Amino acid sequence: MSGSQPVEPICVRVNDAARMIGIGRTKLYELISSGELETVKIGKATRVTTASLHELVRRQRVPN
Repeated sequence: MSGSQPVEPICVRVNDAARMIGIGRTKLYELISSGELETVKIGKATRVTTASLHELVRRQRVPN
């Protein structure tokens, strides 16, 4: 598959999600608990959807 475009993940681990938006794990779990971030369970693993990360950042943007 040489030459193919890189695929953006649909969901990421909690540590990766926190790093992506520049916050700590505790704050990320607070956002999950409050319903601001969407998660999925795959077996015992919790994953955060990248769409919900993008949406959170969009909602938090300060208008110019």
